[in-house]
Amino acid sequence: MAIIDVDISEETKTRYLTYALSVVSSRALPDVRDGLKPVQRRILYAMQNNLHLGPDKNHRKSAAVVGEVLARYHPHGDSACYDAMVRMAQDFSLRYPLVDGQGNFGSLDGDSAAAYRYTEAKLTKFALEVIGDIGQETVALRDNFDQTVKEPVVLPSRVPNLLINGSTGIAVGMATAIPPHNLTEVIKALLKLIEDEDITTSKILTYIKGPDFPTGCQIMNSKKELAEIYKSGRGAIRMRAGHSIEKEKPNKKLVVINSIPYSIDKSVLIEKIADFIISKKLPQIVDIRDESTTDVRIVMELAKGADEKNALAFLYKNTTLQQNFNVNLTTLIPTKNEFVGKPQQLSLLEILNQFINFRVRVTKAKLTYEKTKLEQRVHLLEGLEMILDVLDEVIKIVRKSEGRSDASAKLQKKYKLTELQANFIVDLRIYQLSRTSVFEVTSELKEKRKRISEIDKILKSKKKIKAEISKDLLRIQKEFGDKRRCKIVSEYEEPVYDKDSFVQHEDVFVIVTQDGWLKRIRSSNDPSSTRIREGDKILFALQASTKDTLMLFSSKGTSFGCSVHDLSTTSGYGEPVQKLFKFSDGETITHAMILPKKTEKEKASKDKLIFATENGYGFKFPVAQLGQTNKAGKKVAKPKAGDRLSKVFLEDRRFILCISEQSYGVLFSKDEIPELTGPGRGVIMSKLPSEDKILTVLTIDKGDSIEIEPVKGKVQRLSFSKITSTGRAKRGLKLLKRGQIKSVKRVVKGSKVNLSLFD
Repeated sequence: MAIIDVDISEETKTRYLTYALSVVSSRALPDVRDGLKPVQRRILYAMQNNLHLGPDKNHRKSAAVVGEVLARYHPHGDSACYDAMVRMAQDFSLRYPLVDGQGNFGSLDGDSAAAYRYTEAKLTKFALEVIGDIGQETVALRDNFDQTVKEPVVLPSRVPNLLINGSTGIAVGMATAIPPHNLTEVIKALLKLIEDEDITTSKILTYIKGPDFPTGCQIMNSKKELAEIYKSGRGAIRMRAGHSIEKEKPNKKLVVINSIPYSIDKSVLIEKIADFIISKKLPQIVDIRDESTTDVRIVMELAKGADEKNALAFLYKNTTLQQNFNVNLTTLIPTKNEFVGKPQQLSLLEILNQFINFRVRVTKAKLTYEKTKLEQRVHLLEGLEMILDVLDEVIKIVRKSEGRSDASAKLQKKYKLTELQANFIVDLRIYQLSRTSVFEVTSELKEKRKRISEIDKILKSKKKIKAEISKDLLRIQKEFGDKRRCKIVSEYEEPVYDKDSFVQHEDVFVIVTQDGWLKRIRSSNDPSSTRIREGDKILFALQASTKDTLMLFSSKGTSFGCSVHDLSTTSGYGEPVQKLFKFSDGETITHAMILPKKTEKEKASKDKLIFATENGYGFKFPVAQLGQTNKAGKKVAKPKAGDRLSKVFLEDRRFILCISEQSYGVLFSKDEIPELTGPGRGVIMSKLPSEDKILTVLTIDKGDSIEIEPVKGKVQRLSFSKITSTGRAKRGLKLLKRGQIKSVKRVVKGSKVNLSLFD
């Protein structure tokens, strides 16, 4: 065996590109001509060509369909093949289903279909229009995966399936998301485009109003937005559930959801709304129930005096009652190589033109095939016409011949027939010859020659070919056209979502533990007796209202803020901080505080916080710049490597006292440290040796005092007057003659506040 040295980077690149091309062209993207992915095309072809499961036939086990497709055309997994077939049978997935399923084929509630051994299927009438004139040499055929049979490169669809049923898929480096549309509207646009090749997108959009999803939701896009989406081939369609208001009793109002956005799970939606009701995050609604049958009907009972607009505004923001369909009109378009498609993002007008060009080619091929068959029949009839007057002689010649070949040769010689004509006559039964009259032959010849002449005229005229296409489209529109299900709402008033109106005031305790578990408990409960995990302890127990904001500060200088109302209320451990916020490895909570809900006047306050690190750095930061954050939080401090943010406190006194673990104290004016409006390190407040760290930092004023509890010994009280002011950036003076400090309490006008628990 020879070993070939190759460049690993080049080999990887080549193989990856091969794989990517295979995914793009053979799995993920639909063809602009028939709107199908390979697996869908193979399912329809196998059902029609191999299993003959037309709409007039009986249903057959889905397992037989999947087996036939895998055995002959699609060398992939059976589950993927069955899933594709199931989707083509779901009237909530496809605007115009292609498979007529019998049995459990899933539901809007997210129920999956039964296994393929239980369900049965056949083609719908509409699927025959997608399959088209497949047996008339209208499209190219190629070898299947093992070169035993042929399969079509594309189906000769008579309908613009790509637009009316849509498609979604993810390839390598690209994706597609084409929404479904109304058949009647698309055909009207095609007929107008056939009539006027120079029509503009704006004119086309007078016929195609926008997507038409099978679930019949509202589309909240302006005409300008839709025009931009269809011109560029990319954009967002805003889908919103349809609703109505019903009165059940004089004082009882119901919000009834009668349509939902495309491709959402109805049961998950209802469960989400129910969770909001149970957790009292949606006080305007007191109950929800699903009364859906074949039509969607989700009933929500409003609380007495509740405003349905507020409730809907909350639901649109926090549930899938409103969501986007991100349009991406990427599809495979034909190239010079009829077996290979090229991915390209198209506009709506380009998709329509591609379909018309395809139909022109298919119509020409179909007419050419028909003409060839007619010419072959005419040729045979001309031979039959030549011998009708001498039938007795012909029969004698045939009877005296030694076989078929001999009889054919004698007839060719005597009556100047071609081999095809002679064989045709020899193969006829005697009763057929005797019953065939000159009139019948000449009438059929006349009819066939007339049709050939008509076909020649059509093939020579582009206008007549398009007339044939229009004739097909008008027939399909008449047979399958229906009314639009989605309502386009171009002008609408966006309901204002006021988060505060959904939060009921309640006094609570916010519990923050050392291991980072958060919860809120009733204000009547004792925080010290609340349940926590073994080995954990309470860092902060903060009095708050459900309308306040909890601020957490991490060791790496990041602030995290959320509404107290968003914390879980439980008798258990609560929930880990990582569920609400994104903490990095080694990042811990060093401080927590409550920001009360403020009036506009209070929001303009000039209150400041002081941030201090373990190594003695600090700065001021405006409280007004804090508030609720996203999951990643907001950077407010930048401690040096090896340092960490340790204390955050309000600048409520004129002096700052920094106390180290080794009992050194530094007292200085608050004016000696700078105010920062962005993340920073600040200045040195206490200059400490490497073996010492900041224990606590507090604000103090004249008349105040501190109580120091040493690790060993009695509590000592120091008044402000006995603490020498040294200025910042000093190590300071010893506050204890011997030993280390365990805790410090500030005494303001006789009241004690434990800074380690409450702030």
